[in-house]
Amino acid sequence: MNRLLASVAVMGGALALSACKTTAPDTLPPDPIPTTTATGTGGQTVNQGPMVGSQAHFEQAVNGQNVIFFDTDRYNIDSADAAALQSQAQYLARYPTVTITIEGHCDERGTREYNLALGERRANAAKNYLVGLGVDAGRIQTVSYGKERPVALGSDAASWAQNRRAVSVVIN
Repeated sequence: MNRLLASVAVMGGALALSACKTTAPDTLPPDPIPTTTATGTGGQTVNQGPMVGSQAHFEQAVNGQNVIFFDTDRYNIDSADAAALQSQAQYLARYPTVTITIEGHCDERGTREYNLALGERRANAAKNYLVGLGVDAGRIQTVSYGKERPVALGSDAASWAQNRRAVSVVIN
């Protein structure tokens, strides 16, 4: 009887393993960062940094100031945010074919609906500031993720401060 149970268990395990999914995963790792190259002296290829219009080029050009932060339950642009957005506006003026999406984010406190609305107000505040600096509104999209995409997973003041943000992301 024990042999019969052991045989059934082994066959059941083999059957379960044979049913495992063998196709590619639904999400793939990100593509490599596109870079530009040139031929240097002596014919060697020289890496000249990220490709113009890529997210990496944008972040490098604005000195990593593609993220602005907000106080609790606020969506106003303060002086630090204004400096970052001015840097972004200068980049967008220099590269008129680049379009961006501004993502509005919140911390984990509050209801889902409240945070989605607040994230939208934050993204729109950043967009309106850029438009006020001369960037064509048609080049800027907005989206609110509310509290759904935190960068800091803690439930403390420092984590919440990192999650109350608007992020500018190059989309072309």
